[in-house]
Amino acid sequence: MTEPDAPQTPELTVIVVSYNTRALTLRALETLFEATRETTFRCVVYDNASEDGSAEAIAEAFPQVELIAAAENIGFAAANNAVAERVTTPYILLLNPDTEVFDGAVDRLMSFARAEPQAGIWGGRTVFPDGSLNIASCWNRITLWSVFCRASGLSSILRGSEVFNPEAFGSWPRDTVREVDIVVGCFLLIRTDLWHRLGGFDLKYFMYGEESDLCLRAARDGFRPMITPDAEIMHLVGASFSANERKVVLVMKARATLIRDHWPGWKVPLGLGLMWFWAALRRVMTWPLAVSPRDRHRALAARWRSIWAARRDWLSGY
Repeated sequence: MTEPDAPQTPELTVIVVSYNTRALTLRALETLFEATRETTFRCVVYDNASEDGSAEAIAEAFPQVELIAAAENIGFAAANNAVAERVTTPYILLLNPDTEVFDGAVDRLMSFARAEPQAGIWGGRTVFPDGSLNIASCWNRITLWSVFCRASGLSSILRGSEVFNPEAFGSWPRDTVREVDIVVGCFLLIRTDLWHRLGGFDLKYFMYGEESDLCLRAARDGFRPMITPDAEIMHLVGASFSANERKVVLVMKARATLIRDHWPGWKVPLGLGLMWFWAALRRVMTWPLAVSPRDRHRALAARWRSIWAARRDWLSGY
C-alpha cells in the first residue's frame, strides 16, 4: 500500500496587505493560487481595518489563507513587518492587492532567485490591464542629477533618455534581466534571512519609499537587486489611494526622507533645494490657469497650489 505524500514544507511566504480593496484582493488571491503550480507557499493577508468587508470576504473565499483582520490601519510598512517577523520560510514575497499574477510568474521568480542568489532581492515585470508596460516595477536611486532633471523638466521632456530620465531607466521596456537599485514592493521577493538582518521596513516610511530604503540598505551590505521579465504580473498602481494632491505630498515626503537617509550630508541641502524649485516652478507656470474657462486647467492650478502650500510638510520628510 502506497503511503500518501507528506505535506511539503513551504519555501515561500506570500504577504498581501489590503485596505478597502475587497474585489481586487479577492482577484489577486485567485490568480496567485491559480498561477502558482511549482512553488509551495503559505499566504498571509493582513487587512488594515478595511471598511468594505474585505476581511469577511477573504475568510469565506480563501480558507487556506492566514488572515489577520487588524482593528486599526497601521500602514503598509508596519503590516508587512508584523507578518514577516514570524516568517520561517526561506523566502518572502510581498504582493500588492491590486495585482493579478500571470501564469507561472511566482514560480519563475523563485527560479530566478535561486539562479541569482547574490541579488538578495528580486522583482519582475509589471503591466497595466490592457497589457501595456507599467514601468513601476523598479527604479534607479535618487541622485543629485536625477533630482535636477526632474526639477528642470528634463525628465518629462526627454522621457526616453536614460541620461535625463535616470530614475525610470529612460525607455527601457523591462524586457531584459538587469540589476536595479530598487525593486518596488508590489512584487518583491527577498531572502528571509536578509529581511531579518535588515530589520524589515523602516517604520518612519508610513507610505511610499519603504522599499527604496530597504533595497538601498541591502545594497550597502553588498547585495544587488535584480528583475527578470519572465515573471510578469498586472498592477493597477495605487488602487487603495486616490487622493491626488495628498499622494504627491506623501511621495515627496518619502523622497525627502530618502535623500536625508542615503545621501552624504553636504548634498542634502542641494537635493532639498531642487525639490523646492521643482514645486515652485510648477506653481508659477500653472498660476495663470486658475482663471482659465476650462475645468481641467483650473484643477491643475489648484493641484499645484495645494502641493506648494504643503511644501514645509513634505520638505521636512517623515
